[in-house]
Amino acid sequence: MVILKTITANQKGLKGDIRVPGDKSISHRSIMLASLANGQTRINNFLNSEDSMRTVEAFKALGVKIEMDHTSVLVQSAGWQRFKAPQNHLYMGNSGTTLRLISGILSGLPFETKLTGDESLSKRPMKRVIRPLKEMGSTIESNDDMLPITIRGGGLTPIEYHLPVDSAQVKSAILLAGLMTTGKTTVIERHPTRDHTERMLPLFNGNIDKDSNHISIDGPQKLVGTTINIPGDISSASFWITGAVITPNSHIVLRNVGLNPTRTGLISVLKRMGANIRTEITRYEGEEPVGDIYVQYSKLYRTELYQEEVASLIDEVPLLALIATQSEGNMYINHIEELKYKESNRVKAIVDMLKALNANVEEVEDGIFIEGKSRLQGNYINTYHDHRVAMVASIASLITDGAVTLSDGDCVNISYPSFYKELYRYSN
Repeated sequence: MVILKTITANQKGLKGDIRVPGDKSISHRSIMLASLANGQTRINNFLNSEDSMRTVEAFKALGVKIEMDHTSVLVQSAGWQRFKAPQNHLYMGNSGTTLRLISGILSGLPFETKLTGDESLSKRPMKRVIRPLKEMGSTIESNDDMLPITIRGGGLTPIEYHLPVDSAQVKSAILLAGLMTTGKTTVIERHPTRDHTERMLPLFNGNIDKDSNHISIDGPQKLVGTTINIPGDISSASFWITGAVITPNSHIVLRNVGLNPTRTGLISVLKRMGANIRTEITRYEGEEPVGDIYVQYSKLYRTELYQEEVASLIDEVPLLALIATQSEGNMYINHIEELKYKESNRVKAIVDMLKALNANVEEVEDGIFIEGKSRLQGNYINTYHDHRVAMVASIASLITDGAVTLSDGDCVNISYPSFYKELYRYSN
């Protein structure tokens, strides 16, 4: 069924103190590490979304007791050594994070598990995570490196692995497998990627060594339950940051947001473009910096996007493309091949969306070329069932002449179920 969501342009701007839902990446990892640990773990401000629930249901199927009350979660586990083989296949839905990270965990367990997903996830290549896990000794069968995947784990040997592409998910899968492997497993990165796994492990009494671009873990390890207060998701906050900088009369404060430097690339790029943004760290959750972000409408100018910073804003590239349409000068957004393998081909989806909104944009060999500054027009947008495309188009509606209609509005439930309600609240 196609669900239409029409969003009418509003020139009042965004205003208010905003609290975004809990960080999706941290929510996934909190359930995983709590399940691997022995004892009780309390998780507060958990992101209760479709993607996150795939992780919850998967670990329930492995025998972990998990109780939920909206955004509060209580995990009771006897540790990964007591996991049991699931009675049926594990359904990943649309969650690539769940699929890649749990593949590392299942590779360390002495039984067979089959993983499946929805139509979109089943088209996404998994070779980059299958390859290193096979090198460690896991037996993995797949449909030409795609779902369904069957993993027979246990008896792994440690490896030293150079990541051929910048991927926090592949890195985490290897480290989680290393957690259950005798000896030292090392991952070597070309450029820094998000490091929530490394920052969270010490909260569970885990040990990990970080030396420049080398990340090593000695296994096997026994983790211990703890308490985690998940900060707001910087990727979710980025929609409001974008809306504020491109919409006249906007001034907002985003409270309790994760400010991990491997995730704040969009803020750094926007500051180079002249945006009026200020961040203030107010506390630390373990090793995760958390704080507030102050944003106002700004006059923006084009900038370069450097390869080494792409990993820190890969989820925000669609927003950066929208921002570029409202900036002075022409801008290339390149080094974004990774986006072709997300929930949709996001490069194509971004270009299609912005063209429909009357922007001057073209897909080029290594990315996207955007001619600024454009006056955007409302239109019908094919979201390709991609939550980020739907939310970017919704933020664009703040400045379009005419309404924006989405082919699928419900896809935002993957990461931000309350998004439309909050968009109305803070723009009226």
